[in-house]
Amino acid sequence: MNDPGLNTLLKWSIENSAVSDNAEPNQPRTQLTPELLAQLMGGPSDADRMIQAMQAIHDPEVDHENKGIAWDNFEQLVENLDNANNMEQLGLWMPLVQKLESEDKQDREMACWCLGTAVQNNIKSQERALAVGAIEKVAKLCSDADAGVRKKAIRVISSEVRNYQPALDEAVKYLPAELVGDGKFDADDMANVDVLVNGLRERSAKMA
Repeated sequence: MNDPGLNTLLKWSIENSAVSDNAEPNQPRTQLTPELLAQLMGGPSDADRMIQAMQAIHDPEVDHENKGIAWDNFEQLVENLDNANNMEQLGLWMPLVQKLESEDKQDREMACWCLGTAVQNNIKSQERALAVGAIEKVAKLCSDADAGVRKKAIRVISSEVRNYQPALDEAVKYLPAELVGDGKFDADDMANVDVLVNGLRERSAKMA
């Protein structure tokens, strides 16, 4: 049996069967992840749901309301660190980033929301967002005509650049010149980053 998921399920089953009643009470037990529980119950995995949500988001036959539901589902899924890190393997980064340039403000806002969730305290996703060119697009959305889009875009910048200097260096290339000055910001200095982020928020408020 080469499937690690099936091996884990088998181990869990043995540990929790009557045969194991005499096992030591403090003996570590195998833990079932949501993915394995879905496999056990025969339901779709988180990966399946992420793919389905993104397909709905890009499907022109899906109406605005149901696209919103798909966006909500996707955002909730990428709150999980493992799911966020699985986006690359599932080929979901580019479809997400494409929606940053959508003509539909719901798409732009929700794409920022999902992106901000995925990169928060997650260096792997921060690196990926930089690699796929998301930062330039998000930086430009900090000046979007819609206040909701601007708010979510600024949240992305705040999460993406903290403790990750390459992302901060990239962001200042595209953020408003009056805020970045000489562009010398330190990603490891939270107060320094806050100066930039708060400046973006104040500028956005004046645009309303």
